Amino acid sequence: MSEVLKILDGALKANASMAGNYAGLLADKLERSGEREDALRIRDRLARAPSAMAFAQDGSRMATAVPTDTESRLETVDVSYPQFQGNGFHLSSAAARRVQEFIGSVSNYDRFAAAGVASVNRLFLYGPPGTGKTMTARWIASELALPLATVRCDTLISSLLGQTSRNLRRVFDFAEQTPCVLLLDEFDALASARGNERDVGELQRIVIALLQNIDALPGHAIVVAATNFAQGIDPAVWRRFPFQISFAVPDASLREALWKTMLGGFCPASLHWDELVSFSEGISGAVIEQVCQDAIRTAIMAGQSEADAAEILRRLGLAISLLNGQHLPSIEDEVRWLRQWRGEAFSLRELAKLYAVSTRQISNMLRGPNAGKTASKATKRSGKPR
Repeated sequence: MSEVLKILDGALKANASMAGNYAGLLADKLERSGEREDALRIRDRLARAPSAMAFAQDGSRMATAVPTDTESRLETVDVSYPQFQGNGFHLSSAAARRVQEFIGSVSNYDRFAAAGVASVNRLFLYGPPGTGKTMTARWIASELALPLATVRCDTLISSLLGQTSRNLRRVFDFAEQTPCVLLLDEFDALASARGNERDVGELQRIVIALLQNIDALPGHAIVVAATNFAQGIDPAVWRRFPFQISFAVPDASLREALWKTMLGGFCPASLHWDELVSFSEGISGAVIEQVCQDAIRTAIMAGQSEADAAEILRRLGLAISLLNGQHLPSIEDEVRWLRQWRGEAFSLRELAKLYAVSTRQISNMLRGPNAGKTASKATKRSGKPR
């Protein structure tokens, strides 16, 4: 019924693109539910329409033009078509359940509306960087078989007075006319709290425009907002999002699932999972993904069919050093850091193998940058090595 009503809205507004977009989505839904003949009849009607409507024959393609900033002429929305294969997406149990609740609410919106219990399709994701907020939005779009329209704040926010509010209006018009999941990533750039001493009138107007556009959007339109800085979001914005999910760094069980999924067929047989899960405590899924990709690339360049377990730990240790603000400009610094971080995992022989040097060279590195000079001076004084 949502698609039928939107087709009617498009017809009443003489908006052929809107009517065509939702007709294509209706055909897709009918086909997925087994009503293939009705889907073919809709697509046949669309095929007879003018060429501008031909895009709507497939609900995954858009006939509506992507909105642009009139000042820069750049698009303010990036459209993508996420697809996930197999079991390639993991969340904590609580977040996963809440995401499924949101997908269920979207999928059953018409039934809930008929019973008078429908909730607007608005989801707010917040938490530290790299914990899966953007990936979750992509997953939702994939599960709903809809394109993901990601708002580009770099082009949406304009230096011209009032232009940002107009850009927002065009973006929400696009979301109303086009079946999609609208993602407001880095949401704090648009919805920062009003009233602080550094606030200016234009920023207040942007928040007001955002609130008005969210309120004006039909309840069945899907909006996902994501931010790393939930504490800075305007209180009035929170009330517009009945579904809210807090993200945190993964726990032990989730870290194990992430490591196994991201290493995939390159998992080394000698890898001690308990050790890897323990060593990676407190890091985000994005860091785990980067470590796995680095280790796999190293294996491929070496002509190996699986990643090296020690190389995975080395990459993890170096990633943690960066997170701790520990800069390692030389190999000597890396060696000393790895021994300090997890000495039990990095023996002299293991470090020598990883860095393709002798164990004696590793020993010299571990003594410090002045070890060689100190030994030389001692030899001169005593006449023999100490």
